[in-house]
Amino acid sequence: MTRITTTMFALALGLLGACETEVIGEIDPADQPGAQETTSGEGETYSHDNSGYSPWDYIERLKQEGPPKYTSRVHSCSKVRYETLGNVLRSLGVDMDAQGELSAAQLYARGGNAMGAANFANRIRENVGITTSGSSRLFDIFAAAADEIIAAVPNLERCRVGGVGAQLFDGTTCRADGLTCLLGLPAKPAHIEFCNAAVRDASAGNGQRIAVASILAAAYTCE
Repeated sequence: MTRITTTMFALALGLLGACETEVIGEIDPADQPGAQETTSGEGETYSHDNSGYSPWDYIERLKQEGPPKYTSRVHSCSKVRYETLGNVLRSLGVDMDAQGELSAAQLYARGGNAMGAANFANRIRENVGITTSGSSRLFDIFAAAADEIIAAVPNLERCRVGGVGAQLFDGTTCRADGLTCLLGLPAKPAHIEFCNAAVRDASAGNGQRIAVASILAAAYTCE
């Protein structure tokens, strides 16, 4: 081993030892950067907020949740597929052959681009991400379909329990059996509370419509 190689090896060992000592030892709060050290200025970066930040908290979060590349796949939320939305509307009693300009059927039929539907002619796959335009059109469709859904729920086979149909509303009060049918899973007290608040706070005549549209929109946008 040459003298140069020996010297470099010794320096490397020294650096490793120093790094190990720094990691294992306690971190002095005085060594943490203060706000005055990372404020913006000409030729510098943007202001950073260092208050309460600990890299060890970040490392612990990575241990619990996994790296961003993994969590973005596991915990991400894709939008409801365009064709699936059509099937959902049909299952809730919406007439998908209606021709009215503002009917749910026409808003759905003409909203494919806004909702990222697949364009097979141009070999473009469906966009699975939630967009502002897609979410807006989705809520418009649910709002337009609300009256049809409210009228259809008592007669829907999917809403029958023991041969008895569900009801979405009892006067101005939302019912758990109707919301359960609407959501496709057992309605929780929070759902009923939200529904009642929507009915109560909306302008006259729109409460039930807004309640149904809001609950469906939340259910199909991962809210």
